[in-house]
Amino acid sequence: MASKTNPVTFLQQVRSEASKITWPSRRETMISTAMVLLMVVFAALFFFAADQLIGWLIRLVLNVGN
Repeated sequence: MASKTNPVTFLQQVRSEASKITWPSRRETMISTAMVLLMVVFAALFFFAADQLIGWLIRLVLNVGN
């Protein structure tokens, strides 16, 4: 069984660890957000094109919708 930590000691450890966090700058956050949005757009376009192509091939093979 794990040993119990005093709540005060635990909070001191949490504060100590939280002080070590390096937060990204506003510029880094904006660049990362823009990159994520750009990749989402590319992925959406890719999957839309793949869906259209697969649908077209299935209609061609099954001769449906003519």
